[in-house]
Amino acid sequence: QVQVVESGGGSVQAGGSLRLSCVVSGYTYNTYSMAWFRQAPGKEREEVAVSDSDGSTRYADSVKGRFSASNDNAKNTLNLQMKSLKPEDTDMYNCAAGGKTATSNIWMEWGQGTQVTISS
Repeated sequence: QVQVVESGGGSVQAGGSLRLSCVVSGYTYNTYSMAWFRQAPGKEREEVAVSDSDGSTRYADSVKGRFSASNDNAKNTLNLQMKSLKPEDTDMYNCAAGGKTATSNIWMEWGQGTQVTISS
């Protein structure tokens, strides 16, 4: 059984930092992509950072230069270091794992999420 478990959320003031971690276990594939998403009530889900199975990483424009994703393949972990946080970064952050086609990612496994709250 696949498990995707996030940790590291919390509440900080604007300008502060947080580090999120995502651990995947039980996945049957040797290589897979992982990503962080976020979504606030009433808003569309946003892809924040993707660590693809081909080794590439991409970020949403809204977080470029402030967020950094690092993948520890040995530990099946994707970390997200978030700096210079803004109130608009307040969201539920979810981790996902899945495959990659020639044109898109297919996110098959999801975690329960970890809340990030940034106060002004």
